[in-house]
Amino acid sequence: MGTNQNTIDQTTLERLVEAGAVRGASIIGQPGGWGVVIQYGMTERALAAKRGAIRNFARFETLVSYLKKIGIAKYQVDATQYDSKTVKAERFRGDAADRMRLAHQAAAHDKWFRAQVEQALQEADDPKTIWLSNEEVKANSAARRAEWLKRAQQAAGSDA
Repeated sequence: MGTNQNTIDQTTLERLVEAGAVRGASIIGQPGGWGVVIQYGMTERALAAKRGAIRNFARFETLVSYLKKIGIAKYQVDATQYDSKTVKAERFRGDAADRMRLAHQAAAHDKWFRAQVEQALQEADDPKTIWLSNEEVKANSAARRAEWLKRAQQAAGSDA
């Protein structure tokens, strides 16, 4: 089927089917899947994808379901050029699992982060919340750091 410029988009095809203008359809096997050529009037056009290229269905069942859904139940099939090995090689996306895993991790982190912000806002709005000045926080942190260093030095001295 190649890159034929004589294509028909899905919306136009659906309108032609509704109007009863479609004479027939031919499903054409090709390396990488299945295409469909629609016959209406004295014209034959390949079904185009949204971006204008000829629509290629990887699975025959998907194409059949699509045609049936829009009202085309009879068609001819030419599987001469169909190659199932090409379908699998072209359709494999090794990075898809990684991309989905990262998307799920990002969504989980976003959910956690939003919960933390919500909790912090509730605590900040609580009248019982005790507010500390920056100087108090620095002093408390310095004291904790000094205590930690003292314990670490004692532990290192007892190990020697």
